[in-house]
Amino acid sequence: MAEEKKEFNSMEDENVSPDQTEDILKEDDEKAAEKMEEAENQDQAEETESPEDTEASSEDSKKEPEKKGFFGKKKKDKKDEKIEELTDMVKRQMAEFDNFRKRTEKEKASMYEIGAREVIEKILPVVDNFERGLAAVPEEEKESPFVDGMNKIYRQLLSSFEGMGVKAIESVGQEFNPDYHNAVMHVEDEEAGENVVVEEFQKGYIYKDTVIRHSMVKVAN
Repeated sequence: MAEEKKEFNSMEDENVSPDQTEDILKEDDEKAAEKMEEAENQDQAEETESPEDTEASSEDSKKEPEKKGFFGKKKKDKKDEKIEELTDMVKRQMAEFDNFRKRTEKEKASMYEIGAREVIEKILPVVDNFERGLAAVPEEEKESPFVDGMNKIYRQLLSSFEGMGVKAIESVGQEFNPDYHNAVMHVEDEEAGENVVVEEFQKGYIYKDTVIRHSMVKVAN
């Protein structure tokens, strides 16, 4: 019995009085309030970070290595790739248009030359007839007004030909050239020399380095 009483007394000594319990609770509340205030101050400090720290963090983010491809090459942005694709397409279309313009101009010039040659070919017989008519005029009638008028028309035709770029091919006394001459006769003439044109039966003409009609000539062998 004595031992049980002693244990009971010790338990009573360990029990805390109501006043002490209230003090302990107040201390705990104060500590909790202090901790909450510290946490709030820390959050405010993080939110109000200095501009220098912000700039430093942005610079660090800028200094981050750029994305690179599999072989270490810089990886292009999809927008840049699209811009390059459209630029290349525009350049191709401009080159195609320029080629088309040059081809069209060349075709127009070719068509003009073909048309001019056809007109010249039709006028040449008229020139030939003027030459034959003037050559057949007797010597005593060459000063007549009629012959003078024919001669003026003939010269006007030749002047128009020169303005268009049409020239007569020189033949007599020149070495035979198959590009300009058409040999219809051959003659033995030691004085003339070998392969030299000695007579012209019909004049030939060229238009801008293109032969409209070959000269019909007699060649010495």
